[in-house]
Amino acid sequence: MVGDVTGGIHLISSIVALISGMLILIIKKGTKRHRQTGYVYVFNMSVLIITALLIYRLFNGWGIFHYATIAIFLTILFGMIPVWTKKPKNTWIYRHFSFMYWSIVGLYAAFVAELLTRIPNTPFFGMVGIASGLVMLLGIILFVRNKTKWAVSLKRDNTRDGTY
Repeated sequence: MVGDVTGGIHLISSIVALISGMLILIIKKGTKRHRQTGYVYVFNMSVLIITALLIYRLFNGWGIFHYATIAIFLTILFGMIPVWTKKPKNTWIYRHFSFMYWSIVGLYAAFVAELLTRIPNTPFFGMVGIASGLVMLLGIILFVRNKTKWAVSLKRDNTRDGTY
């Protein structure tokens, strides 16, 4: 199922990232628990990204999923830069939240795609497309419906000195 050591590390880091990513979405933001869980997520996503870039079994080289991996890397990077710099001062928390939200949605899209491609006698790329499209559509709907509420909540939870 995992192929080799790289595949095993990829699988383990993906499970931890899926769990910690889900927790990040439901726990109170800005707390010590949020920060610790967030760094567990970022660490495991980093391992997941590195191992994904080392797996070439599907295409015997660089493929479409490696490009998706780069996109996920960028969402995490652009989600963490505001945390590390606290800039721009008035919007860094919302930028952090937005990019990290999309990294989690992307992770879940990849997870559902992986599950659906395991169904025997189904078209591989068709299942990847359906899974990714549905999860991303759900992510878009939730984001659009809740972004104003989340922005107000994030602003309210922000402390006076701009720390998170």
